[in-house]
Amino acid sequence: MKKLVLLAALTFGAVFFTDVKAQEISDNAIGLRIGDGGGFGAEVSYQRALGDNNRLELDLGWRDSKDYDAVKLVGLYQWVWNIEGGFNWYVGVGGGIGSYDDKYYRDLDDDDVNDGLFALLAGDIGIEYNFDFPLLLSLDFRPEIGFSSYDRGDDLTPDIALGIRYQF
Repeated sequence: MKKLVLLAALTFGAVFFTDVKAQEISDNAIGLRIGDGGGFGAEVSYQRALGDNNRLELDLGWRDSKDYDAVKLVGLYQWVWNIEGGFNWYVGVGGGIGSYDDKYYRDLDDDDVNDGLFALLAGDIGIEYNFDFPLLLSLDFRPEIGFSSYDRGDDLTPDIALGIRYQF
């Protein structure tokens, strides 16, 4: 069902916004991406323009919940389109790697502790507002599919986050 909703959103965007002209984006932006992907977490986020309407985003993040801790690095290639004024929308694809510390089984004194590394594939769709001063606010949805050698890391995780970045 989640995959169907994501596909519908991307199709809607492609159909209704393909004629929207691109707005030039900032060369660099750095800040925080704060959200929820299975536990509250934050990411240090860096964006680098690669053209007038595309960019690379790198996010180094950590997640903390009662059951696990995780650190991950995600890279995304994004396409950006102007809606009106300072409002833009964007889509992207990418992947990442990370490390996982399973606290749930450790607290149960169970031998089935699932610590280790994981890889992920990610999509991204969001909206942002580019202020007249060097501030960029965004809200995005980034579904991630994890791959690992243990069962708990092979899930589809819907990651919704607010981004606050300084542009330079």
